[in-house]
Amino acid sequence: MPSHAESSLEAGLVSLKQGNYQTAIAQLEPLASSQGNGTASLQARVGLVMAYARIGEIRKAIALCQSLTQSKNPQVKEWAERALTHLTKSKKTQKTASKNSATGFVAFDNSRSDHAQVSAPSPQKPQNSEVETISSGNSQTLPSHGVQNKFIETTVTPKNSLLNSVGYTQPQEFGVYWRQAKRAKVWQPLRKPSLIPLRLLAAGTFIALFWVMREILKGAMGLVNYTLVKLPYLEPLQFLYRNPTSFLLVVLFTAIALSPWLLDWQLANFYGQRQLSKDVLNNYSRETGRVLHRYCQQRHWQIPKLLILPIAAPFALTYGNLPRNARIVVSQGLLEQLADDEIATIYAGQLGHITHWDFVVMSLVLLVTLPTYRLYQQFSEWGNKLSKGIWHWPVTIAASICYGFWCLLTGTALWLSRLRLYYSDRLAAEITGNPNALTRALLKIAIGVANDIQKAEHTSWQLESLNLLTPVGYQQSISLGSVAGRLTFESLLMWDHLNPYRWWLAINNTHPLIGDRIQRLCQIAYHWHIDPELHLTSQQSLSQQSLKVTRQSFLLQIAPFLGIPLGFLFAGLIWLSWQTAFTLKFLNLKWIYEDWSFVTGCLLIGFSIGLVIRMNSFFPDIKTANVQTDHLLPNLLANPSAIPIDSIKVHIVGKLLGRQGTGNCLAQDLILQSSTGLVKLHHISWLGQSVNPQDLIGRQITVIGWFRRGATPWIDIQTLQTQSGKTIHSPHPIWSTVLAVAAQAWGAYIFLTG
Repeated sequence: MPSHAESSLEAGLVSLKQGNYQTAIAQLEPLASSQGNGTASLQARVGLVMAYARIGEIRKAIALCQSLTQSKNPQVKEWAERALTHLTKSKKTQKTASKNSATGFVAFDNSRSDHAQVSAPSPQKPQNSEVETISSGNSQTLPSHGVQNKFIETTVTPKNSLLNSVGYTQPQEFGVYWRQAKRAKVWQPLRKPSLIPLRLLAAGTFIALFWVMREILKGAMGLVNYTLVKLPYLEPLQFLYRNPTSFLLVVLFTAIALSPWLLDWQLANFYGQRQLSKDVLNNYSRETGRVLHRYCQQRHWQIPKLLILPIAAPFALTYGNLPRNARIVVSQGLLEQLADDEIATIYAGQLGHITHWDFVVMSLVLLVTLPTYRLYQQFSEWGNKLSKGIWHWPVTIAASICYGFWCLLTGTALWLSRLRLYYSDRLAAEITGNPNALTRALLKIAIGVANDIQKAEHTSWQLESLNLLTPVGYQQSISLGSVAGRLTFESLLMWDHLNPYRWWLAINNTHPLIGDRIQRLCQIAYHWHIDPELHLTSQQSLSQQSLKVTRQSFLLQIAPFLGIPLGFLFAGLIWLSWQTAFTLKFLNLKWIYEDWSFVTGCLLIGFSIGLVIRMNSFFPDIKTANVQTDHLLPNLLANPSAIPIDSIKVHIVGKLLGRQGTGNCLAQDLILQSSTGLVKLHHISWLGQSVNPQDLIGRQITVIGWFRRGATPWIDIQTLQTQSGKTIHSPHPIWSTVLAVAAQAWGAYIFLTG
């Protein structure tokens, strides 16, 4: 049931939409004058400004607008400043004022893209099982069936006992501001991009996947025969000594041919996938049906099979091997949380994957990785049930091995996963003529994913296992989606499109940087002479002068990896010195001539030296006087010149989120929920440590460590402390030292002994 404040706000906005301005004023004024109700009061004041302006009460509108310019919400403040400019002009020009009183206030007219307005009633949500099973993760201040102010949406933090307990600062509610920039009415086709890089990368991904699977298979076959040889009364299996290359190629090509139906079965059994009827889709987005029909008719395709997953987090994916048997899958959360035109752009992006044929290789990768991840999930569930038995550790090790294999297999498609989204974004904008809707869709997906993680208090199995094929990665959504509304998107995305080393720092990410994708969409909007949803270009020209990223800092960041080619160069110098000495009959280092393994030793020594050089800068001493607290987290994210080596010292209080039990045995899902947002945590445990951070999930903690701004922001934990005083130290610096010493010793041994 909506509260009294929500009911009053809804009634007032309905009256405003219907043109009953006096009624709207009577309903909104009590709510606007109240000190409580947070965002509801804020929205009421926005509505009052519009109502006053439309009945000619310009002075009252200006006075109220001036108070809104003092709002702590940056989006509302920006809106109020723009509205105040138009109101002042209206007051000065009598002709304009009389026109406004007759036709409505021009500053808030729907024809303008960057001013607030009251949206039309949203489509009635269908009342069937497909909808009722999942609730929207992106909560609105108003009920979904009522009138919404689509320029200010409220992200709501899930309630739980910890957040309501004494001593914990509950995350504040902030409105998310949308300009609702318009689409192109008439647009020219974009220049066709070259598909050669995408084709080559798809082929390279297949080769990499084949090679990794072959090496895993050869290792497993060798291990089985080695075990059989060591056991008494057993003989090795001769067929396991054969080269598995031909067999594996046959299996992979057969898997491609059967991928649509095999993935249908996997997703239906693992995650409850079912068919999405066109009628249900039309209830959410009529434009999507038109886009699918028009584009498929132009390409002489059958409309892809439409499927839905009953999952609250918003995402979409496409799989298949031919356009005629392609499947487009969306989650329930995507339909619930995105607007009509935004859903259409996501579907258009999925059509882009089919058009460019990258979905074939990605379907194969998903077909291989999904069962592997399912094994990890199953072992994790068994490990939780056997937590006190003798089988707990064997099952935990098996879960860790399965997760490692899943990461390895997924890693073969990282580059293709990133590149293909640039192509699909471009085609989605061209199909719909609406790059601004795609911009909003990407940001709303990030917000929805962050809300889902906060609500579930961990990363769901579905989000992680399907992440490679989704439009927005869950890891990049954690911080961006949770702090949305506390700063403008232009500020939050500055790092993504301004940092000069962002490409290198995103090399192991599954998705391209959202800011970079949105900047390209903004360029398309400018090309079609429409106002973009975000003004990243002007932000870029403003901020380029203030970037302070030195090349020395970046070289220090990559010092361990830079040491590897330098080690190779050192090995070459040694070989050249030997050749010179041998020619002059001065010295004969025969072991260099006979055994080239000394090169490996040089590579290890170079890596070790680079790791040692980076150590002090990567883990500086933390003193209480110079640490950053949680309220500065949005500002840390918005710093466009930061890189991980900066090692910003932080002291943050919040709630520890993540999977509990065996499923988080490698500490891969640790997230800190502070009063200002979410941030990923990085922890390396001692071997055999009795208490780990995973054991404290769901409790309030204090984290002291180093904040690192990369493509995925994270905090390296130094210490983690509970309210009861229990402290866990993270030995990351110690393990780095151990690794450096081990690499140095091993390299020296190889170098000296050959």
